[in-house]
Amino acid sequence: MSAAALRILVFLIVGAAVAWGLRRIWRDWRKQFREVDAARRQRDLAERQRPDVITLQRDKDGTFRPPHDGER
Repeated sequence: MSAAALRILVFLIVGAAVAWGLRRIWRDWRKQFREVDAARRQRDLAERQRPDVITLQRDKDGTFRPPHDGER
C-alpha cells in the first residue's frame, strides 16, 4: 500500500471514530434530557393535585386571577 493510501485510510478511521463518539454523546444527552423532562412533568402533575394549589385563569384584561365561583 502506498503512503498516500495509508494516510487516507488512517484519516477515515479517525474520522469514523470521532463521528461515532459524537453520535453516542448526542444520544446520551437526549436520553438524559428526556428523563429530566419526564420527571418534571410527573412532579408538576402531582403538585397540581395538592389542595393548596389553585389554577389561575386569564381575565379579559390579560391579568391572571383565581377562578370565580369557588372553582379550583
